Amino acid sequence: MSGHTDNSIFINADIDLVWSMTNDLESWPELFTEYASVEIIEKTDNTFRFRLTMHPDESGTAWSWVSERVLDPANHKVRAYRVETGPFEYMHIEWTYVPEGTGTRMRWVQDFHMKPSAPANDEQMTNRINTNTPREMASIRDKVERAAGASAQAASQIPEQV
Repeated sequence: MSGHTDNSIFINADIDLVWSMTNDLESWPELFTEYASVEIIEKTDNTFRFRLTMHPDESGTAWSWVSERVLDPANHKVRAYRVETGPFEYMHIEWTYVPEGTGTRMRWVQDFHMKPSAPANDEQMTNRINTNTPREMASIRDKVERAAGASAQAASQIPEQV
C-alpha cells in the first residue's frame, strides 16, 4: 500500500505570477504557514536541493528534511522528492499550473509510503496531507491574489506617456 493525494486550487492571478511566487523557495517561510525556514544547499539551472524546516508541531517536534526540486518553466511543472526521507520510505511530488479562465489552476499530487517505524501509516498521512494541503493552498492563493491585485493597482496608476 502507498499514500496518494491530489489537491488543486484556483488562483485568480496570471500563471506567471503564480509560478514565480510559488517557486521562489527563499520566500516559502512567508508564503507557507507551516515552514519556519528554507536553506538552499545547491542550485544548478532549474534544480534546487534545499532543507525545509517546519514550525514545531503539537508535540514540539520541528521536522526538517532535504528535498530536490526540478522546475520545468516551459511546461509549468515541478517534480520534487525527499532526499532525506525521514519517516517516509519515499515522497514524490508533482506541481502543475494550468491557465483557467481569469487565473491559474495549481495542483499538487503526492505519492509516498511511510516507514513501518513512522508515527503515522499511509492512510493517516494521507488524511493529514489532505487536511493540511487545502489550508496551505488557500493561504497561498490569498497571498498571490493580494500580490496580483497590488501589481494591477500599481500598473493602473502609471501615467500614460504621450
